[in-house]
Amino acid sequence: MTIKLFALSGVALLAIAVPDLAVAQAKPAATKPTAAPAAAPVSVLAKSVDIPFTQFTLKNGLRVIVHTDRKAPIVAVSVWYDVGSKMEPAGKTGFAHLFEHLMFNGSENAPGDFFVPLKNVGATDFNGTTYFDRTNYFETVPTPALDRALFLESDRMGYLTGAITQAVLDEQRGVVQNEKRQGDNEPYGLVEYRQLSGLFPKGHPYEHSTIGSMADLDGASLADVKSWFKDHYGPNNAVLVLAGDIDAATAKPLVEKYFGGIPAGPETKQPNAPVPTLPSTKIETMKDRVATTRITRSWAVPGLNDPDSVGLDVAAGVLGGGASSRLYDTLVRKERLAVRVSADNQSFSQVGIFELSVDVRPGVDAATVTKRLDAVVADFLATGPTTDELQRYQVRSIAGRVKGLEAVGGFGGKAVALAEGALYSNDPAHYKKEMAELAAETPAKVKAVADKWLSRPVYGLDIVPGPRDAYEEAAASKPVAVKAADELAAKGSRGAMPDVGSIANLTFPKVERAKLANGVTVIYAQRTATPVTRIMVSFDAGTAADAPTALGTQQLTLSAMSAGTTSLNSLDYAKAQERLGASIGAGIDSDTTSFAIDMPSPNLKPGVALFADVLRNPAFAPAEIDRLRNQQLAGIASELTNANALASRAMAPLIYGPASPYAKAFGGGDATAVAKLTRNDLIAFRQAWLRPDRATIFVVSDRPLAEVTAALDADLGDWTMAGAAGVKGDVVKAVAAAPKIVLVDRPDSPQSVIYGAIPTGLVGTDELLPVNTANDGLGGGFLGRINMDLREDKHWSYGASGRFFRAEGATPYMISAGVQADRTGDAIVAAMGDVTSFVGDKPMTQEEFDRAITGAIRSLPGSFETSRAVMGAMVSNVLYKRPDDYYATIADKYRALTLPQLRSVIGQAIDPKKVVWVVVGDAKTVRPQLDKVGLPVEVVPAASLGAR
Repeated sequence: MTIKLFALSGVALLAIAVPDLAVAQAKPAATKPTAAPAAAPVSVLAKSVDIPFTQFTLKNGLRVIVHTDRKAPIVAVSVWYDVGSKMEPAGKTGFAHLFEHLMFNGSENAPGDFFVPLKNVGATDFNGTTYFDRTNYFETVPTPALDRALFLESDRMGYLTGAITQAVLDEQRGVVQNEKRQGDNEPYGLVEYRQLSGLFPKGHPYEHSTIGSMADLDGASLADVKSWFKDHYGPNNAVLVLAGDIDAATAKPLVEKYFGGIPAGPETKQPNAPVPTLPSTKIETMKDRVATTRITRSWAVPGLNDPDSVGLDVAAGVLGGGASSRLYDTLVRKERLAVRVSADNQSFSQVGIFELSVDVRPGVDAATVTKRLDAVVADFLATGPTTDELQRYQVRSIAGRVKGLEAVGGFGGKAVALAEGALYSNDPAHYKKEMAELAAETPAKVKAVADKWLSRPVYGLDIVPGPRDAYEEAAASKPVAVKAADELAAKGSRGAMPDVGSIANLTFPKVERAKLANGVTVIYAQRTATPVTRIMVSFDAGTAADAPTALGTQQLTLSAMSAGTTSLNSLDYAKAQERLGASIGAGIDSDTTSFAIDMPSPNLKPGVALFADVLRNPAFAPAEIDRLRNQQLAGIASELTNANALASRAMAPLIYGPASPYAKAFGGGDATAVAKLTRNDLIAFRQAWLRPDRATIFVVSDRPLAEVTAALDADLGDWTMAGAAGVKGDVVKAVAAAPKIVLVDRPDSPQSVIYGAIPTGLVGTDELLPVNTANDGLGGGFLGRINMDLREDKHWSYGASGRFFRAEGATPYMISAGVQADRTGDAIVAAMGDVTSFVGDKPMTQEEFDRAITGAIRSLPGSFETSRAVMGAMVSNVLYKRPDDYYATIADKYRALTLPQLRSVIGQAIDPKKVVWVVVGDAKTVRPQLDKVGLPVEVVPAASLGAR
């Protein structure tokens, strides 16, 4: 359950071609360029986007939208309510979000935690979110479970208040307050509060944050929340979207059956929310425990239905939307004044916020950066975007949307696009209007819109390093004894909860193999739902391959390889990606290092050519290495202010032992070593590890294997590298530290981050399905005992989990949670009690076993809906030495598991007496609690984790 703004991501068939220039420059130096097909006009691309739908409205006002997509036997159910934090009156901030949480705690005819019946039916992508303009709930379920999902959603829409008790309210109030602490605990975590109050006048609907204030949350009464429900959650204030294996003829009687009897409620009235203009420029400064000064500049601008909204999107993209943007090119790349820039036009229903953000390079005068920032903006307002900048943004935007087409629901996808349009613009097809407006934009139009809105007085907030300023929200609520919520019986006024029909086994795509001319293996699966191709080149390297005496070498190598080739400097390389609608990135996990590209399939050949250029011909330009080294050092400094990053940096050598290759996991690396890295160090690392004889290529595409292989062979088939390949150390030999608590002192932390690690005898190539399935009942999901204890029962945390952290040579068990600072010691004791009982006298129950098995099998179709998920499965199969058809047969593997077997395997794997803890929090608050836990406590300053 989160607070989140959705970006429109639902689109359909699209073809994007690339201009000749991008192809000619993208070819490897040794290969003769070939002509590219002519680029399709943006207007044609925009018109090709389509999400067909049917809509109808029930007599009670519920608006229903149905989109048919038969690619998988799943249906996305998405309910959007026209209620958000902008409707909250003074003294009741945070109510919309608090109520979102309450609606997950059962209804009159489906009492208990809402996640239980969802888990039982195999739901995927289920959650709820709240923001200024709306509250939504969504889940993707197997088609035979649609009746049950509709029963559940309709019951909490029409039959909720009888299930809301004082105990439930108190429980979820505590959870929400810990969600607030979690956000506040982040570096720059207080910025939104100041920004909103700086941009909007007191009492404006968008002037307060969605999470609300601690005092208002404390003051929420049972009568208040029930009144809030009656005022806002009627069917006439909601939109229901069904997307997937469903059609309108099937949907209409089902929706009428479950929702038709709910009476309409009061109609939500939109608050008066004019776009304010500040009387004069206002610049404020706040201190926070951050590593770099951040300069922000913001304007209140029109919302998404205003004709100027799309033009402002373009302006943000050109100014700071990526590596080719003006701010990045000037402040980061050329002048080295900043280490990060961004520009964003956040479009809400009635207003928007246009924000520029710059992180100053350490050692640089912030005033100098501010002056240059103002100059770049002034030049943009004077000249507007070029035609090329506009066209690149158009292609990048359209391509980004098409890549989100596969998912029918969840946090993005087609259901989101339809629901947003219906709720905010009274038009499910509003995305088409946006696309048409984007296609019709001209440099002159964008210049005029930018000048109109960004020439007004600006609100500036500069966040500078220092002790965090005191703020009202830091005052902790007084502990209140919370009575455990009673388990209510179902009223039964609507009959029994519908049964779930038979759910077919997963049909996993056929996995095929081929070889390039140089012997590199290509592993391929076809998915035809979208015209998108994803390619990953996975190298046998990973964290375990980083230079042991210079941690961070690998990250800087990847960054340098992504900053230009021998034929494209870094700016031209960024532009080439945009013209193709492609995204190229690199990543590191424990055992592998990868480069990946996703692109519209019509651009397969030029995309592969550009991708090959990156792999084969990196320039390692000295000036770029200097810049990227500074950015990496700034990133390491930022990690030392981030609680989770600090915990990760501290944990690896404790759980694996300092001599293990996996102990090299150290965030951005050793600051002292990174500062000394040379160009030759990076070239040597690439030569040893990022080479074709250590590579496997994975592809998921709508295009056939022969076409994809031909494209790869043309540009990578003759790729060879001389010299010896790198050799990893022994990844299996791990010697964990003795049980203890390492406390990393991070002053002013309203919440502590706790990591617990238990060494096991497991390795990644073992068959871990039994032990992972057993862990479903302990730490593997929302309903696991650790989360239910720390979050739902004790409300000390927003979320807690435990999992087997799988690597090829070692698989420790890792517990993690953010907990309120005054309960840090108690939370550790509680979590260890949960683990000890689960592997001891209170093992997995029959109910937990049934839920784990049934939920896992039924969730398979939804789990592999997207090409990204399919590729992840293919990569895992190779790494863990499993057959290509592993997931095609996994349902039978689940069915063969038994309760005694699961109890046995997890009991053998986990020994609670071997746990090592890392706690990141304010030592003056936390240390006295930890001294009572019964383990040795070692306190280290955060700064000590910058080098090793």
